[in-house]
Amino acid sequence: MGKGKNKDHEVRLGRPGRGSNGHNSKQNHRHMEMKHGGSSKSNFPVKLAMWDFDHCDPKRCSGKKLERLGLIKSLRVGQKFQGIVVTPNGTGVVCPNDRSLVEENGASVVECSWARLEEVPFNRIGGRHERLLPYLVAANQVNYGRPWKLNCVEALAACFAIVGRMDWSSELLSHFSYGPSFLEINAELLEIYQQCSDSDSVKAAEKAWLEKIDQEVKERKAQSKTEDIWMTGNVNRMHHTSSENDDEESEEEEGQEHSKVRDSEEDDDYHDEKQPSSVM
Repeated sequence: MGKGKNKDHEVRLGRPGRGSNGHNSKQNHRHMEMKHGGSSKSNFPVKLAMWDFDHCDPKRCSGKKLERLGLIKSLRVGQKFQGIVVTPNGTGVVCPNDRSLVEENGASVVECSWARLEEVPFNRIGGRHERLLPYLVAANQVNYGRPWKLNCVEALAACFAIVGRMDWSSELLSHFSYGPSFLEINAELLEIYQQCSDSDSVKAAEKAWLEKIDQEVKERKAQSKTEDIWMTGNVNRMHHTSSENDDEESEEEEGQEHSKVRDSEEDDDYHDEKQPSSVM
């Protein structure tokens, strides 16, 4: 679900895309990931699991990367999980009261595409402790800046952070380039949720936050309209000034016409004086 941009670089000079021993660097990179975990037992403090429906590109999937690192176990459809299940099918939200459950039995997620949720057999996966996540903003490359669109590692990290295990959250996110950004973007919100107790109090905090956002949006729009008015000036005054200018221009034109008439009359008088008398 996350968009990874891991590119292998040569350590020594040699053929492009290959290490000094001639082997493909991508294969070496995957070998190193398997060496740090792979199918072996995870060294993470608690159990992590996922139901993977192969909706995502394996190279960009945070769940599959965690699996390659040996940090998470893939479950089959039909298997249940004893710990917290972070799922769109949940009713309550993750809350600090879930801490003991997380520490004892771990956490799991549903690895699927947000665009293909209808394909997931939620009735055949999950467990007794299914939870939603409250309002949080994604930092992964696919859905950066979008609320609720967290990928697997962000969902697990959020779960740990809300129950007060920031150490586990940071450790899990340390394997991803956008990990620190996720915690930074949501720092204030996570702190608010950590100060709650049960699911209802987290929901109340989420509601208050969303209302705050709506109010800020309204204020920004109002401020923008006010600035637009000041930029354009007083419309009534502009119309009045325009009328005054038109009157002044009209008076000037009339003055110029009168001046032309006077000049013409003076010229006629001058010509009359110079005109010779007729001889009878």
